[in-house]
Amino acid sequence: MGQIIAFVLGNFTLTFFVIGLVAAWIALRRHPRPWSRAVVVEELLAWFLFFSIGVSFFYNFVFHVFFGDLAASFIGWENSPFQAEVGYASLGFAAVGFLAFRGARQTRLAAILGPALFLWGAAVGHVLDMIRSHNFAPGNAGVIFWTDILLPVFRLVLLALSRRGAPG
Repeated sequence: MGQIIAFVLGNFTLTFFVIGLVAAWIALRRHPRPWSRAVVVEELLAWFLFFSIGVSFFYNFVFHVFFGDLAASFIGWENSPFQAEVGYASLGFAAVGFLAFRGARQTRLAAILGPALFLWGAAVGHVLDMIRSHNFAPGNAGVIFWTDILLPVFRLVLLALSRRGAPG
């Protein structure tokens, strides 16, 4: 059981992605059927923004600011003041993610684009660390690495689909 809890907490980006999918499914069940594509995309996007950006980046804030030693060791790095900087950047992304939950399109774009650039930059840093230092710690080369690359793509696809489903 401890290994499951460690996996869920250590791979929080995947955890909150799945929770967002479950929340979207629950929200969809409250809509009359048949569901239009626009309704499905809206619920997926809204709950994805709430959990995969808002809650996930807030979790990252807490992890890096208040548990910096643990965060650094999970990534395979030494602790440094950089931990707090990453944490406070994450707090900003979380705030915008919560605002974008049911927000305007421009707010949603901001909530998706900022973290996407941050995460893709982090992924490049992780690849360099894998090559240079042979650092294959779970926080550097595991699930977090792959979600750093793939979740921003998923967010951008949802945003593009939401535009196509918009009236007008």
